[in-house]
Amino acid sequence: MGKMIELTASDGHKLAAWRADPAGKPRGGIVVIQEIFGVNSHVKAVTDGFAADGYLAIAPAMFDRAQRGFDVGYKPEDMAAGREVRAKVPDDAALRDTEAAIKAAHLSLGGSGKVGIVGYCWGGTIAWLAAAKLSGLSAAVPYYGGGILANANLEPKVPLMGHFGERDAHIPVDGVKKLAQQHKKHQIFIYAADHGFNCDQRGSYDAPAAKQARERTLAFFRQHVG
Repeated sequence: MGKMIELTASDGHKLAAWRADPAGKPRGGIVVIQEIFGVNSHVKAVTDGFAADGYLAIAPAMFDRAQRGFDVGYKPEDMAAGREVRAKVPDDAALRDTEAAIKAAHLSLGGSGKVGIVGYCWGGTIAWLAAAKLSGLSAAVPYYGGGILANANLEPKVPLMGHFGERDAHIPVDGVKKLAQQHKKHQIFIYAADHGFNCDQRGSYDAPAAKQARERTLAFFRQHVG
């Protein structure tokens, strides 16, 4: 369904992105922020899925700043490679690339539609930061972003829905509960699942949790994006 396009960030950096268009007029736009494994087959499938639900969806290749075309699976060596590349992409640079995708979505919508953001793993952290620091968004949905708790002092400027797993060894569930208390006007859900529960290519995939989280996410975007 999708195809690769090129985006240009505010500092002139050019990056690839996977763009998927709906069959009819878009309900709005969704920016999809990758895990540390690049814009791989799973991220493309997720992006295509949002297009199938009626949205113009764009997944920017956030690692192009460090290694163009980075695309790996979920083996231990892939995870090590992903962490190595991720360390070379500062948050401010990632936000510039995110902003480029947001602007591209608005441009494609003719300036009249709304744009939301969803991110997974590292992308969940970027989605949280984007909700607090960037303009042009109408909603944000971070999934189990490992850096969110360290940035809990930031206040999202748009409605936000967060998804976390109670068995996530990377993100203490007590910290997630404190996050929910600190940001009561936003929705934070905790599932009986592990980190990465949304990804059907990972051993930690949890089909019931993934299904429920996606249904909630879609209803949330229907409410705030279109």
